[in-house]
Amino acid sequence: MAYFENVLAIIPARGGSKRLPGKNIKDLNGKPLIAHSIEFALNSPEINKLIVSTDDENIAKVAKEHGAEVMIRPSELAQDTTKTAPVLVHVVDELEKTGYKPDIIILLQATCPVRIKDLTKKAFEILENNPQYDSIFTGFQKSYTMALWSKTPDNKATALYDYHLRPRWQDVEVNNKLIGEDGGFYAIKYDAFKKCKDFIGENPYIYEVSPTVDIDTEQDFKRAEDLMKG
Repeated sequence: MAYFENVLAIIPARGGSKRLPGKNIKDLNGKPLIAHSIEFALNSPEINKLIVSTDDENIAKVAKEHGAEVMIRPSELAQDTTKTAPVLVHVVDELEKTGYKPDIIILLQATCPVRIKDLTKKAFEILENNPQYDSIFTGFQKSYTMALWSKTPDNKATALYDYHLRPRWQDVEVNNKLIGEDGGFYAIKYDAFKKCKDFIGENPYIYEVSPTVDIDTEQDFKRAEDLMKG
């Protein structure tokens, strides 16, 4: 049964990684990092259109070699400060100009290559059976942090939320399970996406998975390889 007829998966892959140059096409377990997310999409029968959004010729070449369609994004969407959501909006807007309108948009981050089997099917079943949810994303349980602060080199502290409202540890442990996004899979219905211009809607469902890795360092590559072998 096809829950959504037009399913668009987008893999954003910028070429200007500063910490780990060439990260998106660096070898992971015998193939370029981005190839793992491309293969996940191509092996998911529910996904019938796949776009890699990039500004980099080498990434575009590798993506095409592994079966993905490529859309070159404008330079203003390929900066260090560029967020993911505007990149998705660009892809959807460009496709709409050709007459294509997706029923649902999936975000697959190239730096999160470890995903469970049949994830797309399972996520769609949840959305189909629970129409109150407009989006779904994978995440894993995290320990509670009493306060979240940023700190400058001169030790100036800035609260990232209203720390006066922070709960007691006991209350959080009893009443809430804290989940962090794992970055590997997001799906949002078209109408919700057009409304919020983001990949998480106003009523998201959290699909809990085992802890995984978002690759940013050489050590992360090793951890991802271990997870894949396991």
